[in-house]
Amino acid sequence: MKFRAFLIVVLCGLAAAVARARAEEPQVPLLWDTKERLPKPDLSALGRLRFLTTTDFPPFNFIDSGGRLSGLHVDLARAICAELDMAAKCQIQALPWGELDGALQKGDGEAIIAGIAVTQETRAKYAFSRPYLQFPARFVMPKAGVLGEPLYSKLKGKQIGVVAGSAHERMLRDYFPDVKVETYPKQEALYADLKQGKIAGAFGDGMRLGFWLAGSDAADCCRFAGGPYLAPEYLGTGLAIAVKADKPELADALNYALHAISVKGTFAELYLRYFPVSFY
Repeated sequence: MKFRAFLIVVLCGLAAAVARARAEEPQVPLLWDTKERLPKPDLSALGRLRFLTTTDFPPFNFIDSGGRLSGLHVDLARAICAELDMAAKCQIQALPWGELDGALQKGDGEAIIAGIAVTQETRAKYAFSRPYLQFPARFVMPKAGVLGEPLYSKLKGKQIGVVAGSAHERMLRDYFPDVKVETYPKQEALYADLKQGKIAGAFGDGMRLGFWLAGSDAADCCRFAGGPYLAPEYLGTGLAIAVKADKPELADALNYALHAISVKGTFAELYLRYFPVSFY
């Protein structure tokens, strides 16, 4: 019996260690069903596949120190072209945001990869690919007080900070009605109170919180806890590629490529290249 008890303790310790190791591994979004089979498109009649983007949305698109157009969107566009056997016909052009739609409608490009929101209004103008990245809400807590899932009951009565009037405030109040919500006019004030331990945690956009955690201002004080929480009704459906409304077959071709890129692990590599502190 003593050996059995000892064995149980050892196994429980190993399980906990594995769980901690997995929690520390960077997580990547997987928005595609790996078992789904999409038909490979025939784009041999397409003389060019030009993606239109901007230069002012880092880390998605920006001009690097060498003066080159860079970013997740740029690398993703190239990966899509490679998957569609269109590498030789692939082009990427950066324009001011206000010129993207006009350029697409005039035929100066075939697709916009620049974070156009998928709404009822934009669906009337564009055909969209499926989302390739969504932005979850996350909790961030001081390292000494990090809680694990399920957080719903553990957060009862605890003070959680959130930016006032944001979609994340509405989501926090609706999803976690028993927390004490502390609202802040600006993100910086929220961060300051979190670092000083005046609140038990912060709730907000995972991507933005991830950048803060990776920066010097956080001073390694905190880390993500629980989640991620995906809620399209509060936070939107995420990023998708837009093509002209009368080109749904091109959107389908993009879906084929995005699915393949995800299943092969290419998207995970790109994601972690630009988001080393994963917000998933």
